[in-house]
Amino acid sequence: MNASRPDLATLTNGQAVKRSQIPVLATAAFGQAVLDGVAARQRVSALFGTPSPIPDATRIYAVLADDERNLLFATATDIEGGEFPSLTPRCPQVHLFEREIAEQFGLRPVGHPWFKPVRYCRSWAGRDAWGRAAGSPILPAVGDFYRVSGEQVHEVAVGPVHAGVIEPGHFRFQCHGEHVFHLEIALGFQHRGVEEALIGGPDARAAHYAETLSGDATVAHATTYSHVIEALAGCRTSARAQAVRGIALELERLANHIGDIGALAGDVGFLPTASYCGRIRGDFLNMTALLCGSRFGRGLIRPGGLGFDVDTDRMAELERRLDAGEKDAATAIRLLWDTQSVMARFEEIGPLPRKVAEELGVVGPAARASGLERDVRRDQPSGIFCFSHIPLSTCESGDVFARAFVRWLEIRHTIGFIRDRIRSLPSGAPRVPVKALAPDSFAIALNEGWRGEVCHVALTDAQGRFARYKVVDPSFHNWPGLAYALRGQEISDFPICNKSFNLSYCGHDL
Repeated sequence: MNASRPDLATLTNGQAVKRSQIPVLATAAFGQAVLDGVAARQRVSALFGTPSPIPDATRIYAVLADDERNLLFATATDIEGGEFPSLTPRCPQVHLFEREIAEQFGLRPVGHPWFKPVRYCRSWAGRDAWGRAAGSPILPAVGDFYRVSGEQVHEVAVGPVHAGVIEPGHFRFQCHGEHVFHLEIALGFQHRGVEEALIGGPDARAAHYAETLSGDATVAHATTYSHVIEALAGCRTSARAQAVRGIALELERLANHIGDIGALAGDVGFLPTASYCGRIRGDFLNMTALLCGSRFGRGLIRPGGLGFDVDTDRMAELERRLDAGEKDAATAIRLLWDTQSVMARFEEIGPLPRKVAEELGVVGPAARASGLERDVRRDQPSGIFCFSHIPLSTCESGDVFARAFVRWLEIRHTIGFIRDRIRSLPSGAPRVPVKALAPDSFAIALNEGWRGEVCHVALTDAQGRFARYKVVDPSFHNWPGLAYALRGQEISDFPICNKSFNLSYCGHDL
């Protein structure tokens, strides 16, 4: 417990404590603790419910990240009576969390400004806050949408089936001609019930669930899951395993950043960069396949370290490919910054002001493009990032250009990081034994995935099994940022704005 703040438990990234160490406050005091933390520039990394020891009650946990002090704070409250006062009017970054709690546990956040389901999943409590019973036929994107009325104001509905091979999501625009007044995003088509499936684990399937939470962020989620398990088991991975994990995580970042920049070029019809980056992205995916046989890194990261070791010849080949990929990426991407017609479509399109990004709790490159210095690798480091730092890449304009240029800066820094790790790869066991998990415990782990902060929280029962497993993908924080960025834009700018965020549907839906 925090001596200066008895209403908060103090943790560090990748730490486990007894559940009894998390203060359980009165509801009003809990809300004030969250608001005080946000006022002190802390972020809400997680806010979630779980069954309470008190009959017919739900316990709500909050996790706050203090990036300036590299600390995490946790607190809880028990809700009885089916409702609690909403924090959203004073803390917008919790608005999706509160709606999710209402959906999963039937609790109504009184005073929530736009109270509707998040992903239309089955209520764990048997009935959700809208009175829908478990097992009832519930369809995503069916319900009320915010509407703007007025002469010549019209509504445009896009999706969930789109014109490309992409994930399903529904976008509802309120427009006056081409001018967008408001965008509302409805997801849930990819909901799989992963958090509920993890209860009772870990088991043989748990690592697979972690890897498939969001397929293009396989390494980020698998690493974060492994950190949670290791915290609960009290084991330490070898320096070698930490270095290889760092290499894999940064290769994942490279492949996706290069793919995104190429896709942005394609959205504005600039084919040289679009075509080259499509091929170069494949080259970086194949570098991950060189390490483990999977282009997405499946099977490489396991609790205790690595699924298997990497030999010297393979690392030498990786460095050779990295050098070639660096040269190709630089040639293709620099064409963008030197082409005025491209810059005219990137600059001042889809701006997300710094203040709004902070209020919404935006993370990752989208936050850094709006001038927010947020990066788990620096602010809440774990593993290899405790010893090897990557320079922070930021921009100020918060527009499509900024979100693209931050990716380019990160590509350059990340390649240097990987090269250094290859050349100084330590020896050691690739994997250490993982003991039984601590019972009645609370563990949290964060990692900087390529979209931003990946957060996993686990609560164990008296037998050391998962009583609750909470996942917060960076997309959960960032979808509202995309909706805001479309305000005042042309509806034809939606594809490029959407791609500049490139959020995960399944990572949001879980």
